[in-house]
Amino acid sequence: MPEIEAAEADEAGGDVPAQDSWSGRLTAFRALRHRNFRLFFVGQLISLIGTWMQSVAQAWLVLKLTNSSLMLGVVAFASYMPIVLVALFAGVVVDHVDRRRLIIGAQTLLMLSAFVLGGLTWVGAVRVEYVIALAALNGLVSSFDMPGRQAFVVEMVGREDLPNAIAMNSMIFNGARMIGPAIAGLSIAAIGVAGCFMLNGVSYLAVIWSLFQMELPRRERREFGATMMRQVRLGLAYVWRHRPTLWLMVLVAINMGIGMQYSVLIPVFARDLLHVGAHGYGFLMAAQGLGAVASAIVMNIRSTAPKALRQNLVFGIFCMAIATACFGVSSWMWLSLLAQMFIGVGLMNHMVTTNTLLQMFVSDDLRGRVMSIYTLSFIGTAPLGSLAVGFIGEHFSPRAAVMFCAAFSLLCGFILLTKLKLIARAQAEIEQAT
Repeated sequence: MPEIEAAEADEAGGDVPAQDSWSGRLTAFRALRHRNFRLFFVGQLISLIGTWMQSVAQAWLVLKLTNSSLMLGVVAFASYMPIVLVALFAGVVVDHVDRRRLIIGAQTLLMLSAFVLGGLTWVGAVRVEYVIALAALNGLVSSFDMPGRQAFVVEMVGREDLPNAIAMNSMIFNGARMIGPAIAGLSIAAIGVAGCFMLNGVSYLAVIWSLFQMELPRRERREFGATMMRQVRLGLAYVWRHRPTLWLMVLVAINMGIGMQYSVLIPVFARDLLHVGAHGYGFLMAAQGLGAVASAIVMNIRSTAPKALRQNLVFGIFCMAIATACFGVSSWMWLSLLAQMFIGVGLMNHMVTTNTLLQMFVSDDLRGRVMSIYTLSFIGTAPLGSLAVGFIGEHFSPRAAVMFCAAFSLLCGFILLTKLKLIARAQAEIEQAT
């Protein structure tokens, strides 16, 4: 694009300041003025499309192998539980190693896992036990990968463009959520679930390549200086003392760990209640991604003033709760697609704003640990949430399970309303300090 070329020239020392070239119609994408973030954007987008293809194909495979809502919850439990066990310790590692090298190692392991699952499925040797084991391995690797990538963003763009980069990072994730499931829904019929797993493995090469191409000063390995448990306690102590951070994480734990777990049952809705098959399942997942991407673009254009961020939080949680309830009662595909879109809108507003506030509040020396606790907050309750949703869907009905999730999201909204003044005071303190 000519605008990007102009911005590159500015970075190289042109007459017009780089910030001016990324204002106006490009202001929503200003984090892309950083070459490293552009590389990351492209690599992550390709890789995450593959990841979402695997996610859809894996759920469809488990449903085909077991015909059980509960087993869908068990697979989700297996992928979440390792994160619960090691996330706090992973945060210490993220704070003390070169984050780029850590992410490259994690992405390589995830690539090998995808190839193994694809190979087992291709030769007809796959069993649900193997899927559970590989899901657990992926969860263990993701314990280091997720906080590593979140803490790495500030190294690519600096603090000035951090809110925009976080929103764009979520846009990548949800853009892939829009594209990947739609491709997977069509590909399952064309090349089978094994083909989806293999394509995911290949897609990891894009993000690994992008990380190698970045020009960054090597981050010196810092000595731990104290025991692992002491380092973990420092991160936990910060979160406990800083009440706005604590409550933001509590809300994420409830809303994501329980409210969002309704998605475990989307394959059941697609096959048994809406009767739209694998391709319909793909489009249901894609609709959520579409809503999230549209919301991210609007958020990037909107002001990042403290009041606007608080409004995003409130809107996000209540939008998600109401849309989840609509999805639970819907018997029409068009209404379910619309509900999924608004769930994506609400999810984006809540998670991006929470991530932005947390990274603004924390200092860099604790960033990895705080982001690992943030990862733990939305993963920590997910094993129990996914099992509970799977159990309710199996023994009562899928619709009852979804309404259970919507009730918890609504509860988060009312809790948030009581904590807005606390968050506002913390934002004012940050503005005064900077």
